[in-house]
Amino acid sequence: MFEELLEDVAQNNGLREVNTTVKLAVGLGAIVLCLLSTSYLSPLFIALVLSAAILLLARIDIKTYAELFLVPLWFAFLSAIVIVLISGGEHIFWSWNPLSFLSLSITRESINTGFFIFCRVIGGMSALLFIALTTPMTDLFAVMRKACVPDFVIDLAMIIYRTIFILMDQVRQIYHAQVMRLGYSTWRESITTFASMCGAAFIASWDEGDDLIRAMDARCYDGKFALMGESRPAGFRSVAALCLFIASGSAAVYVSQGMTLL
Repeated sequence: MFEELLEDVAQNNGLREVNTTVKLAVGLGAIVLCLLSTSYLSPLFIALVLSAAILLLARIDIKTYAELFLVPLWFAFLSAIVIVLISGGEHIFWSWNPLSFLSLSITRESINTGFFIFCRVIGGMSALLFIALTTPMTDLFAVMRKACVPDFVIDLAMIIYRTIFILMDQVRQIYHAQVMRLGYSTWRESITTFASMCGAAFIASWDEGDDLIRAMDARCYDGKFALMGESRPAGFRSVAALCLFIASGSAAVYVSQGMTLL
């Protein structure tokens, strides 16, 4: 997506003013609960709650959320199918031996394992998207500094993050210029145009990097960037919601342990 980036969504979501530490605790706590779960119900519960928070509280467009979720969901689905076919088990529903060293089967145990992993991926992706769609990177950098992460690590992350946007901006400008000149009119022309875009974007990004170094030297850079992230107090409502979510998720993990689909 050239026109709408995750950073733009995170800067304008409904949970923008919520304390960053609270949002990180929700996302990371959800990931830990998914890893601790032994049943498919608790990851599904976590995914449902976080998806509702993203769509209703953060007011993220459902189309944007669906587009972001589609690729990992498809990957998790294919992985689950492979797990179902190669895991094996005692209660066999279908089996096939296409080669002497390859045996494919569908069993009750493999279906339970594949579906459980699929649900766990859904829960983890919901947690990651909750953090990505509600928390700008500038706020994450501020939390990293409060957590006593080494300054050189934070500065390096900030430079890499800025360079990503420089590269994307250069690619966007070059791409639009090539489209206006009918650079992608034919298949063969598209290959040549794409190669030219890669070379031009690399050179332009290199020049932008040199400009950044000169700007840092002109501002007497001493090895530590200033952070612009805002510090917001953790309100009672947000802390209470965090505690309620962690408690309900922990209860779901405990109650549903050992539960299987079949």
